Amino acid sequence: MIRSILASALVALALNAVPAHAQRDVATDAQPALDDRYPDRITAWPGGVTSLADVVYQTIPGYRPQILDVYMPPRGAGAKPLVIYIHGGGWVSGHTRQAGAISDFPGLLARLAGEGFVVASVEYRLSGEAPFPAQVQDVRAALRFLKANAARYGIDPARVGLWGGSAGGHLAALTALSCGVGALDAPGTKAPAGSECVQAAVTWYGVFDVSALVAARPGGADGAIAKLLGCAGPCPADKLAAASPVTYIDAQDPPMLLIHGTDDQTVPVAQTHIAEAKLRAAGVPVQTIYIPGADHSFIGKTPAATHAATVQAVNATFDFLHARLDAPTR
Repeated sequence: MIRSILASALVALALNAVPAHAQRDVATDAQPALDDRYPDRITAWPGGVTSLADVVYQTIPGYRPQILDVYMPPRGAGAKPLVIYIHGGGWVSGHTRQAGAISDFPGLLARLAGEGFVVASVEYRLSGEAPFPAQVQDVRAALRFLKANAARYGIDPARVGLWGGSAGGHLAALTALSCGVGALDAPGTKAPAGSECVQAAVTWYGVFDVSALVAARPGGADGAIAKLLGCAGPCPADKLAAASPVTYIDAQDPPMLLIHGTDDQTVPVAQTHIAEAKLRAAGVPVQTIYIPGADHSFIGKTPAATHAATVQAVNATFDFLHARLDAPTR
């Protein structure tokens, strides 16, 4: 009993010995502070390139914040052209930091920035999160965000190129070819006319005619397309057409570079053949590269063939972007 009393007394003394802390202050805003104020995640790359990770470009109630990575060359004379990369993954997966068999895709984007571009790699809502046209709405929102923040990132908003692979190639083409089509914007969108327009686009093994793709599948059904468009059964023709970049082709479209492997088992090379024919018929400047023996993601029959196909595609892409976006008067 005596020991218990002594122990209690010692605990009380110890508690009383704890010094009182100074009154704590907390900064507040006039309204709830809902934006992300985590310090910028800045990474340095060779050649003076810097990047910001996970920049929020859009917040839609009910969805995760939409983000992008932005890579910036050293600030020099004048604003730089912008290149936006859109990842693939069948509209159900993928992220901003991978493309095909490229071992270090962020490093490649930094290299492109080092050649004089501001480069952004964009996340978008996947088909499990929201059906089409949410994905193209997000790409347009990212494009408009970057143009609106041109001074912050050193961008020339009059020189913008899109680049994407597979599902990202589909979204790059759809965005590039649908300039002025308000039906692909989210309801209530208020943006300057033409703010979704670009000056060049590159697709790697992209989807252009959704109806033709579905028709070419065994049984005339494609699960990824059905999930993207929210179809419980066969997708109606109007939905398939609305999601097809070829629907929007006209003579005002920007120059395009289309690259596809001839042995692609995921997105048939016929998709790029269809797009090439329709673009040429409309008088749109188009370049095409068909890589013999390459499967989806430019995977070849050997690691050396995969490397050669990827290097060919990368060099052609960088050269095309320089040719179309370097000069301010283009």
